Amino acid sequence: MTAPIVCVGDLMTDVVAIASGPVAYGSDTRAQVRITGGGSAANTAAWLGAVGRPVAFVGRVGADLLGRAAVRELCDGGVDARVAVDVDRPTGAVVVVVVDSEGERSMLPDAGANAALAADDLPGELFVAGAHLHLSGYPLLNDGARPAALAALHLARAARMTVSVDPSSVHLLAQVGVDRFLDWVEGADLLLANDDEARLLSGLDDAVAAGRALAARFGGVVLKLGPSGAAWFDPGREAAAPALPVEVVDTTGAGDCFAAGFLPAWLAGDDPADALTAGCALAARVVVRPGARPPLADAHA
Repeated sequence: MTAPIVCVGDLMTDVVAIASGPVAYGSDTRAQVRITGGGSAANTAAWLGAVGRPVAFVGRVGADLLGRAAVRELCDGGVDARVAVDVDRPTGAVVVVVVDSEGERSMLPDAGANAALAADDLPGELFVAGAHLHLSGYPLLNDGARPAALAALHLARAARMTVSVDPSSVHLLAQVGVDRFLDWVEGADLLLANDDEARLLSGLDDAVAAGRALAARFGGVVLKLGPSGAAWFDPGREAAAPALPVEVVDTTGAGDCFAAGFLPAWLAGDDPADALTAGCALAARVVVRPGARPPLADAHA
């Protein structure tokens, strides 16, 4: 049996509002509103489950209806959900507002129980040789959850697992500090960053130069470039793949979905260009509708 990809990080409820036009502050703006599962690590886990890849998710929810629904959605989608329940904090939630024609969005997150993810929440039996750890940056960028994220990295290294890290938020990354973040993730096999995150982490203005510079610190670097597709950098190779030409409705979760397409191909030893193509192909399935998750009908499709 293929060893699982272990996704560690945030599990949220997303309230996605696609505005009909510029937001009329202090008044009404008509919108399409959808309530879906969310959270970067949970989104990647959900899409891995949808394509039939063995996957486990480790996170934390509140003792509330949203938490129960979030866990049930993951389990119904083929994810081995190892989720601790927090009796003091609510399930994390985020309001996602989409206001432009390219599906770009702004987010108002409340981490809730995610901020209390603890090292004791990490099931030791998941951290074994042959498995892969995919760590969302959000717990690293949150003071309360950081010890758990660092413990996950330690467990993975001790078990000789491969490790990928997604920085997740350029704004939070800048607040925490680039040097601290790079120290925490030193030795990761793969960095999955968007162009803004790569520029910040490298200190360089050009995305390609940033990818090359970061490739000197990691086994491989993927730059997620939105409508320009994605690019790969390692010390000996560079590759690129275009985004698929689809009508974009909402970019929420596009990078998380890309990771779910890229990682299985990369772990199987596929050429980086082929792995990038697989990531872009899966990402094209999420941006054409509101929300970051696959419909449950897509599970194991």
